Amino acid sequence: MHYQTFDLPRTFFPDGHLTVYVQNTPQNLMVKSRPLVLICPGGGYGGISVRESEPLALPFLTMGCHVAVLTYSVAPHRYPIQLQEAAWAMQFLRAHAQEWHIIPDKMMVLGCSAGGHLAAHLGTAWHEPWLAESVGATPRQIQPNGLILCYPVITSGEHRNIGSFEALLGENPAPALWQAMSLEHKVTEHTPPTFIWHTFDDTVVPAENALLFASALKRANVPFELHVYPHGVHGLSRCNEQTAFENGMCLQPECESWLDLVKTWLATQ
Repeated sequence: MHYQTFDLPRTFFPDGHLTVYVQNTPQNLMVKSRPLVLICPGGGYGGISVRESEPLALPFLTMGCHVAVLTYSVAPHRYPIQLQEAAWAMQFLRAHAQEWHIIPDKMMVLGCSAGGHLAAHLGTAWHEPWLAESVGATPRQIQPNGLILCYPVITSGEHRNIGSFEALLGENPAPALWQAMSLEHKVTEHTPPTFIWHTFDDTVVPAENALLFASALKRANVPFELHVYPHGVHGLSRCNEQTAFENGMCLQPECESWLDLVKTWLATQ
């Protein structure tokens, strides 16, 4: 296992860093190229959830993937810095694909909650020239090949999580900018295949966020897999004792199956 943390270029990104977990380095007897999952933890764009960082990296390593965790900038840093950091991370990882034995066309982005908004934003904006140019890359270098969205923030409309958007944009953004953050309106044929899971009981980020994105994917003829579990609070992460709180909150064993489901989904991509 090769484990290393890289600071993002401080000229552009004051707080971001990227932690990379690479399996089968050249020192191993067997070298195998693998998919990579880039994780964007949640935190409402005001913090970074440690429960959705390394604890989520571990099961994807056991699935045979390489993993990277992006600690992106949060408030008071505003949009578009977070999106640019995600784009930079993708081009950085793809630039090291040969060295780290990453399959360059099997690079997925996973996001939880507000991190799901960031992942989905990259998935819907990677082809826009301004974004790639802003990090010195081409659109293909920052392209996600798939999205894994865990109880994601998607809409800035009726079913929004207002705190996430205030942290991302400030309290009085221009109406056009606020509307532009509603990602169900940004889905096109360029959006990659997507795996989504949510819970019916989520009152922090309502399940309508997942449903709106899934509906937009269907209209754009983009393949997706959607699972809505009947019960479970927001922020479940792995749903088990490894990521539950002392009082038992976020312990929801029946939702833990999302990891088995996403493993099967990854094998088809």
